[in-house]
Amino acid sequence: MYLPFYGLREKPFHVTADPAFFYPSAAHREALSHLRYGIQERLGFLAITGEVGTGKTTLAKALLREAGETARTALILHPTLSPAQLLRGVLEDFGEPAPAAASRGRLLSGIERFLLEQAEQKRACLLVLDEAQALSPQALEQLRLLSNIETPREKLIQIVLLGQPELEKRLTTDPRLRALNQRIAVRFRMVPLPAEEVAPYIRHRLKVAGRETAGPDLFTGEAIAWIARHSGGTPRRINLLCDQALLAGFVREADRIDVPLMEEALGMVAPEEAPVTV
Repeated sequence: MYLPFYGLREKPFHVTADPAFFYPSAAHREALSHLRYGIQERLGFLAITGEVGTGKTTLAKALLREAGETARTALILHPTLSPAQLLRGVLEDFGEPAPAAASRGRLLSGIERFLLEQAEQKRACLLVLDEAQALSPQALEQLRLLSNIETPREKLIQIVLLGQPELEKRLTTDPRLRALNQRIAVRFRMVPLPAEEVAPYIRHRLKVAGRETAGPDLFTGEAIAWIARHSGGTPRRINLLCDQALLAGFVREADRIDVPLMEEALGMVAPEEAPVTV
């Protein structure tokens, strides 16, 4: 609705995890460095945790897009699966056949065969599981067993667990997960954007969405400071507030988004939103 009015090709503040809008904040750059190291060194298990909306899924999709040029990749977004369903999902997302009637053992054999074939071709295999705090102990144990597939020199599959802080708590306190916890070679905790990165984040998303950079910023400096305070630096919250502010600005034919429009937007955004991966 407001796109032509503000010179945009597409909505700049989606709450879905679109890697085209990935903003490399300091925290995201550091997290990517940790992940690249773990994947390059074939370390096996890696874990990224953070509160809802801090950009874990967007980070993962940026990593998958980057790794996809030289590796086979798979992404499991809804991990509330049984061990057999999880194995089937892994095979299918790697683009391999996974017969509905196949047993768990047959599915595991299919994954092992696939990984060995990729190893012969010198290709890495990367599996990312989002919302991993929702995985059952049995599914997490299945992942640990999956990581046993290796050559004498390296792990054949690199597994990235993305989750809320509950994931780290489970790994460190649940005795059933002790063996898995000991396997995690790289850990990183995502944090919200600091106040000084909120303006570059907003400008970046507007630019990707087609906004010309000439002229004054669409959001006033006071509005940016307001967003930093009221969002806590959480990208998802920033997106929700900015999207509603652009709608309010369009309705009032405002050339720029100021604090009164941001306050109006705040009234249209619930204090506690349902979890949406960003």
